[in-house]
Amino acid sequence: MERKIRVLVAKPGLDGHDRGAKVVARALRDAGMEVIYTGLHQTPEMIVETAVQEDVDVIGLSLLSGAHLTLFRDVVTLLKKRGMDDVLVVGGGVIPEEDASKLKKMGVAEVFGPGTTTDEIIEFIRKNVKK
Repeated sequence: MERKIRVLVAKPGLDGHDRGAKVVARALRDAGMEVIYTGLHQTPEMIVETAVQEDVDVIGLSLLSGAHLTLFRDVVTLLKKRGMDDVLVVGGGVIPEEDASKLKKMGVAEVFGPGTTTDEIIEFIRKNVKK
């Protein structure tokens, strides 16, 4: 039996809106993935520590507050310091296209904006997670 894809869905920073993250978490779960949801107001250190403890394949970061360049960068940097370069990092929220390209250069695999379907997110994860 193949191990299920393990996804950590996290809300970094002071963003208090988690409806979208919960919708995505439920869709990933319904697609057969194991999902760990951290809840609101997580620091990059807390997110990476949870990723280590839960041995995740994917971290999904959801942010609407505008601090995505700093917080997503910090998560990617901390993962590299912990030797977890194989963890797929994706992001979502209201992120300008020019910032999405900057995030990708930092190591975020994909950025999903408003209107992205959960099927698109599921398909991307399945195609890009490192087994």
